[in-house]
Amino acid sequence: MKLVCAQSDLSTNLSLVNRAVPSRPTHPVLANVLLQADAETNQVSLTAFDLSLGIRTSFNADVWQGGAIALPAKLLVDITSRLPEGEITLDDESNPATGEGINVTLTPKTGQYQIRAMEAGEFPELPLIESTEAIHLTATALIEGLRGSLFATSADETKQVLTGVHLTVKPDSLEFAATDGHRLAVVETANERPLEDNQEQLEVTVPARALRELERMLVHNASSDEPVALYLDQGQVVFAWQNQRLTSRTLEGQYPAYRQLIPRQFERQVTIERKQFLSTLERIAVLADQKNNIVKLTIDSNAQELTLSCEAQEMGSGRESMSAEISGEDIEIAFNVKYLMEGLKALPSTEIQMHLNQTLTPVIFTPLGGLKMTYLAMPVQLRS
Repeated sequence: MKLVCAQSDLSTNLSLVNRAVPSRPTHPVLANVLLQADAETNQVSLTAFDLSLGIRTSFNADVWQGGAIALPAKLLVDITSRLPEGEITLDDESNPATGEGINVTLTPKTGQYQIRAMEAGEFPELPLIESTEAIHLTATALIEGLRGSLFATSADETKQVLTGVHLTVKPDSLEFAATDGHRLAVVETANERPLEDNQEQLEVTVPARALRELERMLVHNASSDEPVALYLDQGQVVFAWQNQRLTSRTLEGQYPAYRQLIPRQFERQVTIERKQFLSTLERIAVLADQKNNIVKLTIDSNAQELTLSCEAQEMGSGRESMSAEISGEDIEIAFNVKYLMEGLKALPSTEIQMHLNQTLTPVIFTPLGGLKMTYLAMPVQLRS
C-alpha cells in the first residue's frame, strides 16, 4: 500500500474517527484505526469501532497502491496532528510472511516516522444494514433536535434506556425526547424530506454518546445540504451521508410515555428575557450550596418581578430581581440550579415562557417563537 495525502485531511479525519476508539479496549486491535486505500477511486477511508459505536469517514488522496492496514490510533493522531501542513506519504512495504511484523512509514516533508501496525483482517467489520430501506433526514433538523435534547439524558447506566435520546420519525417531522427522571426535553423539528407513502413512522432510542458524535460530525459538515440516510435493524442504527458513516447499537427497553408527564393547563405564566435570566442564575449559582445546588424563585405579580435567591449556610446569601410579565398569583418555588441553567442554554429564543401550577408540580419552559421545544423541570421542596 502506498498513498500521498494532505496532512490536514489525514489529521481532521483521524480526529473524527478517534472518538470511537475505546480508552480501554477489550481486544488489542480495537485500539487501532483501520485505514483502507482504494487506487481506483483515489479514496482513503478510516474506521474506528468499539463494538458499540463505529465511525467511518473518507477523503481524497493520491493512492499509488491500494490496501488496508490497522494502525495504532492514539500514536497516529499524536504524530499526524503535530506534523506541518503539506503532503504526507504513507507507505507499507513490509512483508508479514518474513515474521518481522508490519511497519508503516509516514514521510512528511520534514522527516520520517515508522509505526508498527496490525493486519486489517483482525479488525472487526462495521455492522451493515442492507435489508431495510433508508429514511432520509435533513442535517439541520437533526442538529437542532440534538442540541435541544442531548443535555437532558441520564448518566445513570442502571437506567440504560434513559442514557439515550428517543427519536421518532413522523411523516413530516422529527421528535427528540430525553429525560433523566428529574427533567424532560422534547424538541420537534420539521423534516424537509417527508417519509415515502410506503414508509411507516419509526421510533428508536440511541445512546447519547453516539448522538453527540453524530452532532459533532454534522456540524463539522455544516455546509452540506445532502440528506442523512437512516437505516434501522434489530439492535443497530446507521446514519450515513457524503463520505461519512456512524453506526451504533440501539438501547433496548420501553421508553417512558413522556407526553403524559406534560401538564395541559397552568395557573401561572411568566414571560422573561432568556439571557438576563440565565446570567442572573449563573451569578446566584456561585453561592448555591454545594450540597444541594438549590435556587429559589419568588414570583410577584403585583410588582411584575421575578426574584432569584440563594442561601448558602456559613458562606453567605445572594438575591437578584428582574422584571417579567406575570399572570396568576404569587408563588415561591425552588429548583436545582444546574437543571435550570442547562435548560435555558438549550432554549433557542430571546424570550421564554415559564408555565407553572403549584410549588411541587412540573414546570414547563418554552421558547417564544422559533423552534418547537418543551423543557420540563421538577421543582424541589424548600425546607423551612
